[in-house]
Amino acid sequence: MEAIILEEYKEIVDLIREKGGEPFRLCFQCGLCDSVCPWNKVIQFSMRKIIRQATFGLTEVESEDIWRCTTCGRCTIQCPRQVNQIEVVKLLRSVATEYGIFPEPVQPVKTASGSLVAEGNPLGEKRSERKKWAEGLPVNEFTEQTEYLYFPCCYPCYDPRGKKIARATVEILNKAGVSFGILGEKENCCGESIRKTGDEELFRKLAKENIKTFIDSGVKKIIVSSPHCYHTFKNEYPEFSVNFEVIHMSQLLLRLLKEGRIKIQKEYKKKVTYHDPCYLGRHNGIFDEPREILKMIPGIEFVELPESRENSLCCGGGGGRVWMETRKGERFSDIRIEQAVQVGAEVIATFCPYCITMLEDSRKTLEEKYGEGFIEIKDVTEIIKEII
Repeated sequence: MEAIILEEYKEIVDLIREKGGEPFRLCFQCGLCDSVCPWNKVIQFSMRKIIRQATFGLTEVESEDIWRCTTCGRCTIQCPRQVNQIEVVKLLRSVATEYGIFPEPVQPVKTASGSLVAEGNPLGEKRSERKKWAEGLPVNEFTEQTEYLYFPCCYPCYDPRGKKIARATVEILNKAGVSFGILGEKENCCGESIRKTGDEELFRKLAKENIKTFIDSGVKKIIVSSPHCYHTFKNEYPEFSVNFEVIHMSQLLLRLLKEGRIKIQKEYKKKVTYHDPCYLGRHNGIFDEPREILKMIPGIEFVELPESRENSLCCGGGGGRVWMETRKGERFSDIRIEQAVQVGAEVIATFCPYCITMLEDSRKTLEEKYGEGFIEIKDVTEIIKEII
């Protein structure tokens, strides 16, 4: 599709120039962003082109390309000019959203937005059923006397596969004697993904409602399963002049193991590799804790993936992509599983509900090639739950 010309869409271009500011002026088109972008493993894609066109008064707001970015952050840590490509993409998406321009593959973003407004989650599920994942478990509602709020994330609340993460987490917390509770239907989605699609207004609505609920309930410390929730509560909610103590389960789990509050009782005799979620590792620097946990497990054989830590390959679910259907042959998670097979892993462990979702989809797809049960996808909490 040809770029939209300045004269034809002057209002859009003026808006981009007005809001874009420094990023467009800083970029000197070195192309390093393109060289590290995971999209170029599956199709021809150019972040450099997107920024160049916007700089010179052109923009492809009708193109699917501005919606491809998963906000993984590989380009931002490599850029020699400190251009924040994620902010540029978010800006372009916000302009497209403002003008109601959604290419066909992006239509699920509109559906997710509607569900977020109506039910506080992007999955079209009822708010009243947000705490059903905890049925049969000793889980209390959060009160001011409770130390931690456990905030599972929308996927562990509603998605059948994601619920296993939340339930494993609760079993660990209870075994360790941690004082925690949940808010259930009082919660909203943290809003991270919808903000990355450019809908700032809806993000702010969700954030303000969550903040009011947290303050009214007396929340001071929050345990999260999702790196996306972790990033949002820790780094973005302070924009609203609040600061909660936010702890990712990987951090708390390592502490509980070191303090002896949970004890590993069994061996786990499998070859395990670890997939670094973008929003836990690259965006927030949590690389060591998951590896320390896994290496504490007796019987485990730990092996690294070819692209790990700061250079980890994105699963493909960030930036709202988890809501969109990615065409066959374009899934990063397929490549990730192939990498795990190449290093001989029997289990891919991770610490992110989005990564679990994307990797499980690819595992099912690749069973035709490798056979049923050729590899397992596990959240680290699920592994620990099995052996304590």
